[in-house]
Amino acid sequence: MQTQTDLLAFFESVLASRAETKALDWLSPQTEKINADASLTKFFLAFSQASRFFKKDNLNLSETEKETSGSLVSGFDPSHWDVLQTARTYLLLKFAPGKEAWLKAINQLFETGDMHEQQALYAALPVMPYPDDLLTRAIDGCRTNMTLIFDAIALNNPYPSAHFPEANWNQLVLKSIFMQRPIYRIQQLDERRNQALAEIASDFAHERWAAGRPVMPELWRLVVPFLNEHLLEDLKKVVFSEDQLECEAGVLAAYQSGFAPAKDLLKSFPETVSAIEYGEISWEKIGKDFQDKKA
Repeated sequence: MQTQTDLLAFFESVLASRAETKALDWLSPQTEKINADASLTKFFLAFSQASRFFKKDNLNLSETEKETSGSLVSGFDPSHWDVLQTARTYLLLKFAPGKEAWLKAINQLFETGDMHEQQALYAALPVMPYPDDLLTRAIDGCRTNMTLIFDAIALNNPYPSAHFPEANWNQLVLKSIFMQRPIYRIQQLDERRNQALAEIASDFAHERWAAGRPVMPELWRLVVPFLNEHLLEDLKKVVFSEDQLECEAGVLAAYQSGFAPAKDLLKSFPETVSAIEYGEISWEKIGKDFQDKKA
């Protein structure tokens, strides 16, 4: 498969410019060993031992490299990967014993791998062969409460938006909010907004308010296309919040909405509207500011 060949060439190039010589000298013969007799044992050993040779330094991809990765697989963005993740992904793509044996090996790794090994596996879902066969595994992975692993699935990963059914997609987004993860990094978030998710988000906000707890401001991004009289009442509460980010989020949601009554709210916030129009307030900016505030 040409895409697989191109992906391997991309990873080879990335590793060649970032990994130490001794690591590259180790990697090359490993790929020969694991394919010589399609040995699961040798593959598992190489996948585990990669941590001895490759560091967890961020790849710091260039703009050209980012464009290349996205052209190989739509939405693929390994900008947040480290060198070790990349080496492990290279190994699992080099391992080619046939579909049944490959899936058996990968599923075993998912079940037995340590935290960083699972992080690499989930982040690599968009470039793995047989993506449809890995859907159940990906959905199961979203049940984790380990942020490192959950982020590998939910953030900067095109696999969920491309493969998750609506119910599972909504669960992923809601859990991201519950865990207070930066949902601006969920790919295709706007495109996959839906009525059910907007209502779930509103219910979640009401639960938080009832418990006297704040609501993550990015949540209101989910209701924008579905604003109605009921959801507008939520926004009226949000725009007059004493928390600046909540207020900005409420105004931004009203600004982006096509619901005419929501536009009346904007009259009370001319300065915020002006900042939105000048690009000084965006969902990404709100998300980043919230994460900085939470840190």
